[in-house]
Amino acid sequence: MAYSFLRADCVIATIENLVFRVGERFPESGLKKVAEELAATAKTCAAEADRLSKPQRSIRAGVYAVWAFGAAAAGWVATGLHYDGFDWKATSFVQVLEPAMNIAVLVGIGVLTLGRLEERYKRARALEYLHRLRSIAHVVDMHQLTKDPYKKSLMLPATAHSPKTPLSNAMLERYLDYCSELAALTGKLAALLAQSCKDGEVVAAASDVEELTTGLSRKIWQKIMVIGRGDHDEFQAPQARGRADVIINP
Repeated sequence: MAYSFLRADCVIATIENLVFRVGERFPESGLKKVAEELAATAKTCAAEADRLSKPQRSIRAGVYAVWAFGAAAAGWVATGLHYDGFDWKATSFVQVLEPAMNIAVLVGIGVLTLGRLEERYKRARALEYLHRLRSIAHVVDMHQLTKDPYKKSLMLPATAHSPKTPLSNAMLERYLDYCSELAALTGKLAALLAQSCKDGEVVAAASDVEELTTGLSRKIWQKIMVIGRGDHDEFQAPQARGRADVIINP
């Protein structure tokens, strides 16, 4: 069972380690601040997931109070009846059952209302955190958006409005890899919330966040593959020219 569920402490530790890694490579970058924001959100998200996995005591206390009120009202009705010379005919029996049935209906409505109140409360809290995680995923996407590996691989001249990419291929690849990890860990926090609150809307919203982060990681890795292909072409080109020189000028 230990490996069947996400552990919040392990997810938080992985994110905090990523914050150190990003800070060591890119200490002055905005990506470091995004990683720090994700780490802070992970702690509050994990605490909220732990609360959502447990019953809400205040609401449950209200449910028990409604049950106690119904039992007390039924007892009061039962003790207030006079049974001396009571005629157990159908009409008399219905007159006795009528107040009891009214009390039962009122108690049932109260219990259902409070039960749904707890469900709505948990759903609202989980959706609030999922919205925050979705926003962080879009911020990560903005940071990787201008990191264009095609400009280097195809040796295209920069224009006046081309994004500035002062990073080497190795550092650009590491930057994009950090973006991919941030996106993946954002999806893991969404899965952690869905794991703690098994509401249909929460699970669907968490799946949307995971789908968003998965698509983002796929897009980032396409860029990383372009960088690797460009390095391979740059390494192979001098060798090809050398072989041509040997053939042409023996």
